[in-house]
Amino acid sequence: MLLSCLRRLAAAAIVAMLSLPAAAQVAQTGNQLSLDLAMEAAAEAVQVCAAHGWAVSVSIVDAAGTVKLQAKGDHSTIHTKDSSYRKAYTTVTMAPIFGFDRLGDWVETLKTNPYAPAYASLPDIFLLPGGVAIRIHGEVVAGLGVGGAPGGQNDEICAAAALEKIKDRLPQ
Repeated sequence: MLLSCLRRLAAAAIVAMLSLPAAAQVAQTGNQLSLDLAMEAAAEAVQVCAAHGWAVSVSIVDAAGTVKLQAKGDHSTIHTKDSSYRKAYTTVTMAPIFGFDRLGDWVETLKTNPYAPAYASLPDIFLLPGGVAIRIHGEVVAGLGVGGAPGGQNDEICAAAALEKIKDRLPQ
């Protein structure tokens, strides 16, 4: 009984801590992803997924979690807009804290974390693969999320391809 109460208290503390404004959710340096590169990355993600027969949507959010760009691929279903946004948002808000570049990597580590459901209870957090962090000078300045392929691991293939397309033109 006591152990159960302690676990609930710890989960509540994690949720409360993560609900506070975090420095990771605000641009630290003024670096930002240009709209041109965002559009190119989004197009690449949609095209790579389409080549596999997957109709997807792509969202790119800035460091504050605000939508920079959303693109609905041809024949993608309506829910893909929300899933791509939530993957991008989760990536941009959690990657600076937990140090991951691919959302799938963090999701994998959460499988052994008994408090993972507390993260899932936060607004707009989506614990499925399909997002990548976009960094400039090491700072996460944007998150790119893909939704609609069969399985988050396939969304993440397209997200990674999008980042690969633009990474050489991001300031290092």
